[in-house]
Amino acid sequence: MIPITRADGKAEQKLIRQLKARSGEVDRKVTAAVTAILDNVRQNGDRAVENYTLQFDGHLPEHLLIERPEMEAALDQCDSKFVYALYQAAANIRDFHERQKRQSFLNTLNNGVILGQRVRGLKRVGLYVPGGTAAYPSSVLMNAIPAKIAGVEELIMVTPPAKDGSANPDILAAAAVAGVDRIYLMGGAQAVAALAYGTETVPRVDKIVGPGNIYVATAKRLLYGMVDIDMVAGPSEILIVADETAKPAFLAADLMSQAEHDVLASAILLTTSDRIARETVAALKQQVRSLSRRKIIEQSLLDFGAVIVCQTLDEAIGFANELAPEHLELCVEHPMEYIGRIDNAGSVFLGNYSPEPLGDYYAGPNHVLPTSGTARFFSPLSVDSFVKKSSFLYYTESALREAKDDIVKLAETEGLTAHANSIKVRF
Repeated sequence: MIPITRADGKAEQKLIRQLKARSGEVDRKVTAAVTAILDNVRQNGDRAVENYTLQFDGHLPEHLLIERPEMEAALDQCDSKFVYALYQAAANIRDFHERQKRQSFLNTLNNGVILGQRVRGLKRVGLYVPGGTAAYPSSVLMNAIPAKIAGVEELIMVTPPAKDGSANPDILAAAAVAGVDRIYLMGGAQAVAALAYGTETVPRVDKIVGPGNIYVATAKRLLYGMVDIDMVAGPSEILIVADETAKPAFLAADLMSQAEHDVLASAILLTTSDRIARETVAALKQQVRSLSRRKIIEQSLLDFGAVIVCQTLDEAIGFANELAPEHLELCVEHPMEYIGRIDNAGSVFLGNYSPEPLGDYYAGPNHVLPTSGTARFFSPLSVDSFVKKSSFLYYTESALREAKDDIVKLAETEGLTAHANSIKVRF
């Protein structure tokens, strides 16, 4: 199911090449198809969206728009324990993200100079939420709550309708808890295009966030620049660093928690213990038998899984920083001693009782994380993702007079004489 290898430099580099190849190819046929959809929606608006909905889904919903009362009504339709869990998770997510809020500032200097920065939420954000078997209420919470905390004025969700034209009640309940303002029952690249361009029905947004299939991801990538996006997400990934104190049954379960997402998902264990390596592989074989997504897990582990035995934890952590994984678990005796040495990871899970699904659903930190090694330079979704900042400055006449010679010299050195003249003409 999953090979055990020894760290020798070559094994690690081979794995890195495999993972890069996994997400490095852009499907030209998909790009061409999505480009055509975007152009059609841009030119024809609602009519194009309706035509694509009929083409891909086979039907049109009776009511396209869902507003707050219907979302709140879904709370009574859902399992009470699920609703309770939603509220608990939302409280944790809200508490964590409240601490990320930035404040505007104003600084008064000599000669009456005033400098400052204004921080404010985006006006309108679109949230894409998959439907059908890929419905993830947790993603609604993780995307919507930071947006509302940031001060986004209007949060619009799009999600594909079910075959009977209805919306998934679990998704509606999550939207109610998270503060979504309205929902349009539409999906696919055409829904992303509607958010980006605006139609007769759907207002244009400033940013689009949320997960989706390859067509949705491609649409977001192509539209970046016309609107902002959260990120172009690749396949899910987990890397676990474990020493002799780790529990193989836990390690196996955590590896499979990511492998079940997709046959392209990667699940990697770096351990300093031969015993832990052997027992984890044995636990994988035993546990996978009872899991509903067994075939996906087995294929994922076969193609993109690895168990690598390292000589030292220093070696393992060095390799982890090179891979820059989406999720990094430190299942070692003293995990807090190593947290300061982790340079590249989307989210870090410390100790045997901080499994990755804790972060997916409940703890509070965001589960929208950089993938495919982009944790080297990207950050998790946060309140910062939904704000914009404008700087402002005020100079008095005397303050500008004092600075004018420096400004003129800099402008003339760059050959920008009109810039220099803008200063000179005032004195």
